[in-house]
Amino acid sequence: MQSVTLIIDKRQELSTKYRKLLTYETNTVLISKDLISAMKIIQDKEPDLIIISDSVDNDLSDYCKKLRALTYNMRPIIIATSKSADIQDRLDVLQSGADDFISEPVNSEEFVMRIKAHLRREFESNLDSKKFLPGRNYSLRALKRIISENKFWAAMLVSIENFSNYKENYTELASDKVIQTYSAIIQSTLSENDYFGSLADNQFLIITDGIKAEKIGNFLTFAFDSVASKFYSPQDTKRGFMLMRGDEFAGRRSNFVHTTIGIVTNEFIQYKDSTQLLHALGQIHKMADLPNKSNYLIERPKITAENATSNEINNKIFIIEEDEAMTLLLKTIFDLQGYDVKTMHNIEEIGETTPAMIILDAGSPETLKGLELCQEIRNNCLFIRTKIVVTSVLHDKELILNAGADLYIPKPYEISSLIRWVEEILS
Repeated sequence: MQSVTLIIDKRQELSTKYRKLLTYETNTVLISKDLISAMKIIQDKEPDLIIISDSVDNDLSDYCKKLRALTYNMRPIIIATSKSADIQDRLDVLQSGADDFISEPVNSEEFVMRIKAHLRREFESNLDSKKFLPGRNYSLRALKRIISENKFWAAMLVSIENFSNYKENYTELASDKVIQTYSAIIQSTLSENDYFGSLADNQFLIITDGIKAEKIGNFLTFAFDSVASKFYSPQDTKRGFMLMRGDEFAGRRSNFVHTTIGIVTNEFIQYKDSTQLLHALGQIHKMADLPNKSNYLIERPKITAENATSNEINNKIFIIEEDEAMTLLLKTIFDLQGYDVKTMHNIEEIGETTPAMIILDAGSPETLKGLELCQEIRNNCLFIRTKIVVTSVLHDKELILNAGADLYIPKPYEISSLIRWVEEILS
């Protein structure tokens, strides 16, 4: 991302000279003649560095103090320029909030090197220590800046799904390797003018040209899936899922990591602020997410229209349990927890309704009819997002998880333990 430098100077000739000196590929320079007009630029662009000249009407130290108070939430670098060489003037300006003081007339080469050094330090102070990428605050600043730009741009929210499960199972060191590998892949697809930063532990932000965003999304999903097999142990690879560590008998299944990419552009909507843009990114990213496959999705007119998608939370739990007393107990408990609970005996009773979770009894050890039902549910595309919890008196977690269960809980179990697992899986 280009850095932004703001010059506040009433002198047209000298401010133009400074802009020519400081404008290069990775730095954009803007000029304002007073604080009032400068505030609009500061709000829209959140400049990394502000140069204030003593040509302003107010006392320079007072000006620095006001500017520091007005920008307390973004903390730009403030550099004062003055014709004065008096040491007390320097001290007053620095004490009032300026980060540096440069006497005029300036040496052009030293002036440029000083500004570049400040911008380099500002950028490096915002780097994420693991990914060596700009952190969340810098990424949000990048989103804010592109809104006012008069060009065709695209913002891409890129994430690694099931990352926390991978980190829990394979340790933080292995998860760092996944992040660093994917970061290198993403970097290889971008040009110097593209922005690439971090939003969270497993989330990235890309800002690029609107024309090439879809090509980048297509390549990243292919590239991630191409290297993903290297992230797992031979046992998990053969099994086809991660067997999560947990209780001695209970077992939890987790899909492998995959990447999800949501893309929005300014082709159809002119975003008012970064909050609206970030919300739109989150919505398109949510729609792009598939349970066990990398995918990207770019906004189209039909999905950006008002009320095009439903935000209703799915809190439906279906219970398939042979024991009538246990069925009644579970229904009562989860009703009290605020879930929409239905009880049934087979898959035909589910109909076309897609629940968030099915709690299923595996049946007797001799027949294990419930496992056949579990496989039938898992193979039905209607229930691709439905979580399946299987309870059983047979203590064979791998057999049950291989049947398609997301979680296996051995019988007998504590109701409080079941509630905790349900809340964790559906959160």
